[in-house]
Amino acid sequence: MLGSAFLRHTAAAVLLLLCSGCIHTVPFRDATGNVIPGSIASMETITIGGIPQSIWFRGISTSNPPLILLHGGPGASESALFRHYNSLLEQHFTVVYWEQRGTGRSFHFDIPLESMSIVQFVRDLDEVVEYVRHRFHKKKVVLVGHSWGTVPGIIHASQHPEKVSAYVGIAQVADVPEGRRLSYGFALSEAKNRGNAKAVSELEAIGPPPYASVDERLTTARWVERFGGIFHTHLSTGKLIWTALNTDEANLIDLIRFGQGNRFSLVQLENEISRLNLSDRYRSFKIPMFFLLGRYDKHVPATLAERYFETIETPCKRLVWFENSAHNPPFEESARFNRILIEEVLPVVNSVDCKSSQHSSCLMNDAIESPCISPYFSCSFRNEGYI
Repeated sequence: MLGSAFLRHTAAAVLLLLCSGCIHTVPFRDATGNVIPGSIASMETITIGGIPQSIWFRGISTSNPPLILLHGGPGASESALFRHYNSLLEQHFTVVYWEQRGTGRSFHFDIPLESMSIVQFVRDLDEVVEYVRHRFHKKKVVLVGHSWGTVPGIIHASQHPEKVSAYVGIAQVADVPEGRRLSYGFALSEAKNRGNAKAVSELEAIGPPPYASVDERLTTARWVERFGGIFHTHLSTGKLIWTALNTDEANLIDLIRFGQGNRFSLVQLENEISRLNLSDRYRSFKIPMFFLLGRYDKHVPATLAERYFETIETPCKRLVWFENSAHNPPFEESARFNRILIEEVLPVVNSVDCKSSQHSSCLMNDAIESPCISPYFSCSFRNEGYI
């Protein structure tokens, strides 16, 4: 009996070791194999908002502007995916890959439930911003939010323009209740048009939002994905998971933690998110604003983000449509996404202010007068009061 128990424990330990692997992030090296001076490649755990949170830093030169990635979900770490699809950004920015409270390696079973609030996530973000500013001796950072990440991102950009050089919202959240109604309507309409009886049955069983549970919300999301409203190209959730697991920075333990943290975060934040309407409260900004939207996004409907964009008052704003993407432009059209960040966001960040980049930015869209307005770009260099 003792022998078999020992074997079971040994097997379990070996399995855990195999699953844990040896996660690491490769350093930046020159042609001779030496680490490039001034570069950074580090996976760390720091205390944010009173709890340990996972954060990675990668960049060929820490003199480059810091860029903080705010993943979706809530509770859906995308760090490994951004590493795989968008590592080119590390040549031009110091990229900060942050796993938010309750996400991945920042998930802990003893996280206070009352701390799972939008207010706390914005506070956490401000701590990360302060940490990054001081560590790399920078006055400002770039905030890049995806889906849920646009919620704390845009709120922080509104509250702390003195710390943010530019805001980039990918699959920007606007009016959540209306967005959910549109997503449900899309899924049910597609189900009927395609003659998918199973989808029709499941969707009609839960009915339109508001949802009674997270599971009902996930049912709609599953069919939205099946019908092309989350991925427009060859990608899928399964393929992205496989991609993440094949990076140096993630392994099977991360997959387990992903599931735990995603469910925990969705449940704890559902009540607050289900009533959220950013477009009602956050319209005036003092920094350049970029919205990057997938034309076929029905998960966080891009039409609502476009409508929100039109109401925003800011010194400089830019709307970019990704014509071959749904909810995930950084992964579906990674080359174009990287190009937008490097060739359009970075010049604005490196300018003294938005006005100094007016000429080149406006000419890009054949607009020759100021204020310049096109379907894709708008500059309105005014010094009006902001709320």
